[in-house]
Amino acid sequence: MTLRVLALTCTLKPSPAKSSSDLITRQLLDLFAERGVTGEVVRVVDHDVRPGVEADMGAGDEWPEIRSKIAAADILLIATPTWVGHMSSVAQRVLERLDAELSETDDEGRPAMFGKVAVAAVVGNEDGAHKIIADLFQALNDTGFTIPAQGGTYWNGEAMQGGDYQDLDETPKAVASTNATLVRNAVHLATLLGTQQYPAS
Repeated sequence: MTLRVLALTCTLKPSPAKSSSDLITRQLLDLFAERGVTGEVVRVVDHDVRPGVEADMGAGDEWPEIRSKIAAADILLIATPTWVGHMSSVAQRVLERLDAELSETDDEGRPAMFGKVAVAAVVGNEDGAHKIIADLFQALNDTGFTIPAQGGTYWNGEAMQGGDYQDLDETPKAVASTNATLVRNAVHLATLLGTQQYPAS
């Protein structure tokens, strides 16, 4: 069974700017690859994702293409920076667009996202990671995604100081360990759900 992970990096920085959110995303994808999971990164800010809660907001909206990638994936990773204690506005928009999936079902009437695993990564030089992950997981679970044990990872720098995750000389041991646990549990859960989907009734 070959699994696929789609990573939505919700940095505010368009490509090719360096991004801490992108860095932790690629570290996680490297760990997924070690377990035979193929991955793709989408930097959401590079795409014209219109505001709204529909699957397609009309001419020029690039969300439908991203949505098709989510539909084809077994695991969704959302990575976001911390801004004023909250997830980025890009991450919030992703959650708003995913709201449309509440009305989408499979051939047996289950919500379309049932059977898919979701995980999260947060970086920032201020506190807020726990709340951001809680908000992400609540929204993703409502949409139909399944959250694995310890499915969130984060790095926070010292409050009121400069510096980013990408400026570190090496990944802190605690973050590296948490990253590994996230990937291991996500792959395990996605494998289980891939062989035994939730009941339709």
